[in-house]
Amino acid sequence: MIDAALLPIIKRAIDRPARALVARGISADQITVLGFGIGLMGVMAVWLGLFGLALVCLVVNRLADGLDGAVARLTHPTDRGAFLDIALDFMFYGLFPLGFALHDPANNALPAAVLISSFIGTGSSFLAFSIIAEKRGITSEDYPTKGIYYLGGLTEGTETIALFVAMCLFPAAFLWLAYTFAGLCAITTVTRWLAGWRMFGSGVL
Repeated sequence: MIDAALLPIIKRAIDRPARALVARGISADQITVLGFGIGLMGVMAVWLGLFGLALVCLVVNRLADGLDGAVARLTHPTDRGAFLDIALDFMFYGLFPLGFALHDPANNALPAAVLISSFIGTGSSFLAFSIIAEKRGITSEDYPTKGIYYLGGLTEGTETIALFVAMCLFPAAFLWLAYTFAGLCAITTVTRWLAGWRMFGSGVL
């Protein structure tokens, strides 16, 4: 919901670090893979109940997610890099709640399953819209630097990361955080379905 407003601020903040990484010969793909690896460490930390460490890994993972795109734009963006970035992001989003389910299956397994299912709704509607938009040559004015058409919604990247931060800070509230956010994701999914239904059925080329 607020990604479009935050992206210019984030872009300015990470420009200098990105230039330093480029100067050292570090590629965008290397940052993407390293960031995902650190994200996996965060999932393991959640599983073990090390929520402070999980929060640190989460922050580093998200910093890497911003830096890889900035480095790519300073060098040479590739389709492989865009694919890798999106694929690993979606995987991380699904794995992080799984860590809470593994940590406390009795209390967290069901809300984690509901939350991950809601992520499938938002993710599949996002990607399906992007595929058809690409086919029709439609571009997003709000997210011109994204590798694919970026369809916004009530729950976007910023809100999801805020959720994960809250889960690390208040792990005992995981159940309520998961169910509440799953409900918001359901609204996002339905609005994306409606957007696709209207746009792609109107003869827009």
